[in-house]
Amino acid sequence: MIPTKRLVALAAIASAAALTLAGCSGTGASSGTDIGPSPSKLSGTVSLWHFFTDREAAVIQSVVDDFEKANPGVKVEVHSGQDDTKLTTAIASGKPVDVGISYSTDIVGSFCSSGAFVDLSPYIKRDNVDMNAFPQVVRSYTEYKGTRCTLPMLADAYGLYYNKDILSQFGYTEPPKTLTELQTMAEKMTTYNPDGSIKTLGFNPLMGWAENAAAHYGPSAGAEWLNKKGEAIISQSPGWTELMQWQKAYVDKIGYDRLNTFTSGLGQEFSADNAFQTGQVAMNLDGEWRTAFIKDQKPGLNYDTAPFPTTDSHTDLYGGGYLTGNIAGIGKGSKNKELAWALLKYLTTDTNAVVKLANGLGNVPTTKDAIASPDLKLPAQFGTFLKVMANEHSMTTPPSPVGAGYQQTFNDFWNKWQSGQVTDLQAGLKTVDKQINDAIALTKGP
Repeated sequence: MIPTKRLVALAAIASAAALTLAGCSGTGASSGTDIGPSPSKLSGTVSLWHFFTDREAAVIQSVVDDFEKANPGVKVEVHSGQDDTKLTTAIASGKPVDVGISYSTDIVGSFCSSGAFVDLSPYIKRDNVDMNAFPQVVRSYTEYKGTRCTLPMLADAYGLYYNKDILSQFGYTEPPKTLTELQTMAEKMTTYNPDGSIKTLGFNPLMGWAENAAAHYGPSAGAEWLNKKGEAIISQSPGWTELMQWQKAYVDKIGYDRLNTFTSGLGQEFSADNAFQTGQVAMNLDGEWRTAFIKDQKPGLNYDTAPFPTTDSHTDLYGGGYLTGNIAGIGKGSKNKELAWALLKYLTTDTNAVVKLANGLGNVPTTKDAIASPDLKLPAQFGTFLKVMANEHSMTTPPSPVGAGYQQTFNDFWNKWQSGQVTDLQAGLKTVDKQINDAIALTKGP
């Protein structure tokens, strides 16, 4: 799960990784072209580094136990609670990380280009792993410039949550499909106190609140970040202009200061006081994990989910959404890459393992067979996110050597735009492109 508030941290981690891992390899991910035939029997010890803790770590352990049971000669040493900073440091310092799991696709560029994670292509080819078993968008965020150094291990998908009771109260039986419909419905459902302050919101358009981020809105207009050369093209993508103009007009209609005041009084996103769960916000952009929070914190909430609305000019994209996810790879310092590959392949391609992980962690499975599996035991509202995962119009953010840094640069600008500090949108977007390209250039060195 990658909530908006972690973008700054991810940007910093990725920037540090780009520098720290630069010494890992001067030629990019290890090719592994000298691998032999697939071993007939697995034995030995292999390490697994992951960021999960507490209950979620227990889910990972249960799947590891299954792997050990299927391979009696294998022992997996699990290192839990290892976030991306710790994982990066461990690999850069030469520790024998066999399999590492990252919570962010934004770090793929650094890990693949530096060689911190080895190139998996030889293993994939030798063992006839069908990459088409993964949805296309998932395949896209597990490689960088032709090097596939990671495989996907569960994903996050975004959609619209809506309170069925509130919608019904105002005469609505269906969720909106366009942003115009969203705004019209939301304005009708917004209520005010006698002093003019907001009492409840139909939808909170304020960028930076909860999961409101550029990346999560982009698929609604087919907006693009980078070209094939890895250069920023935000100013050249009409979708961004369309989204930003819609959002700014919506904010202005309610009042930026009034929205800020209301938003500052809302509960924390991941607490039981979440504004959607308390009914203070009737519709909300959020990820699939919210279904688990509602089940735990507000089990009686009468809600449903749907794909997030699109701009009026991109109704053909309805059904898609933003996708991101966890990625896993083999560390360059692995002493037993064959055993590491066997564990990695099990965690990411074995249908039973992927389904068990999805059920236990409440995230979207990342193989087509797992998505269609009758063994998935998730809430009915989760179905939206399975469809978003499988939809051809779903999008993700492209890997970059600056990780999430380019997203943070754009989000910072969008915050200025919505508050009225920017008057020339196109000039501002061109400046954003230049700032991003300048940052990318720094990672390449002289």
